[in-house]
Amino acid sequence: MKKFVYNGHSRGMCGAVRAAHRSRYAENDRQKGERNDEKRKERRVSGAMTDQTFMKERRILPLVLSMSLPMVISMGVNSLYNIVDSYFVAKMSEDAMTALALVYPVQNLITAIAVGFGMGVNASVSYFLGAGKQRQADGATTQGVLWNLIHGLLLAVLCIAGMPAFLRMFSSDETVVELAMIYAARAFVFSPVITLGVAFEKIFQSVGRMKETMFCMVCGFVANIILDPLMIFGVGIFPEMGIAGAAYATGIGQCLTLLAYLAFYVAKPIPVKIRREYLKPDGQILKRLYGIGIPATLNIALPSLLISALNGILAGFTGAYVLVLGVYYKLQTFIYLTANGIVQGIRPLVGYNYGAGEHGRVRKIFRTALGLTVGVMVVGFVLSWAIPGQLIGLFTTNEETIRIGVRALHIISLGFVISAVSVTSCGFLEGLGKGTSSLYIALSRYVVVMIPAAFVLSRFWGADGVWAAFVLTEAVSALFAFAIYRKCAKNFLREC
Repeated sequence: MKKFVYNGHSRGMCGAVRAAHRSRYAENDRQKGERNDEKRKERRVSGAMTDQTFMKERRILPLVLSMSLPMVISMGVNSLYNIVDSYFVAKMSEDAMTALALVYPVQNLITAIAVGFGMGVNASVSYFLGAGKQRQADGATTQGVLWNLIHGLLLAVLCIAGMPAFLRMFSSDETVVELAMIYAARAFVFSPVITLGVAFEKIFQSVGRMKETMFCMVCGFVANIILDPLMIFGVGIFPEMGIAGAAYATGIGQCLTLLAYLAFYVAKPIPVKIRREYLKPDGQILKRLYGIGIPATLNIALPSLLISALNGILAGFTGAYVLVLGVYYKLQTFIYLTANGIVQGIRPLVGYNYGAGEHGRVRKIFRTALGLTVGVMVVGFVLSWAIPGQLIGLFTTNEETIRIGVRALHIISLGFVISAVSVTSCGFLEGLGKGTSSLYIALSRYVVVMIPAAFVLSRFWGADGVWAAFVLTEAVSALFAFAIYRKCAKNFLREC
């Protein structure tokens, strides 16, 4: 009986133990499965997250080059948008070309606002990711997309409504004004597309996805260059739309760029997300975005103010000097293209490493970028002295204009290498989130030093005084920029 009871008890105990073990094993399997599912989800949703470490682990020179080269190509493509439109519109008539030129400053303003605010998004997202603050990074991403969309909608309404009055300030030719209105009314409808596209561009750049940015911009440009002649002159299924066709072609190209970004966002996730819970305005995040974005916007807009002031000074001599200034700024776009690409490439690197506390790398990134920018400007200087006539001759065949242009290029190019300090410092400071400091440097280059220097020196040396003002300004701005950099290094990078 005892044995029977004992055995029964034993069998009962063994059964309970086995059941407990099975339950424990099942629970372990369940937990293991959940962990694996979570890991798979993380890899699927945030697969790019692990890639972010390359910003603070890869050797600096190859890293800066890999980030900058796609930016150089992207900026080159972006600069070709207006050139392509101008080329095909010029084949219509001089009135159409004049109309396009009148609308361009407003188009440039829309782009400046979008890009300026986008720089705030770029710097903020890269900083938060580097600091390991995922919530704030997602918040900056969401707010950046939302508010740049709002900017685009407001700009579309205001620019279309204000164009008639704006155009009549510069032209009394009703034909030109009418053509300009036709173009503007269609081009500005795409303003929200432009601002959204720029927001995604800067977000992708902030996480190091430079190749995707380049691809998206190339897609839009290719569409524009194909559609321009088809829609302007009417080919195949397309009716002849004239200057309206140029606006539609550009707008469709911008839509394609945005769609490419959205496709990458869905198919190849990035470390930050647009989340519904962050749509509500966040005062701290918006303060950071606009604190960088507003100075950056002003920074981008300042060259237009400078050109207007210099045109006023040069107009007192002959019209040829005004033309030469315009030609120089076309050349400058390409001379500074590579330098600005380097600056674009280092912004997210500076922000990420600063946020991660890698202050030694931040300083090394600045020095590397400065060295590369100096090298680029040396090439620009050499070309300006080796083939100045050929460079000016790309835009005019007038012998007197070429002679004046060669002289101007010889003088202005003396400041190219020096300008590397201020150009690099501006990008570096924006990466740190010090947009106001960057604006101070830009103000010295474009307004505070440049305009008074050009005015005074022109009274002694004529037009040559204006060209000499470029060199003087770059020297003063370089000293100012270096002083600001040293102050930031002392105050914010003490661990260097």
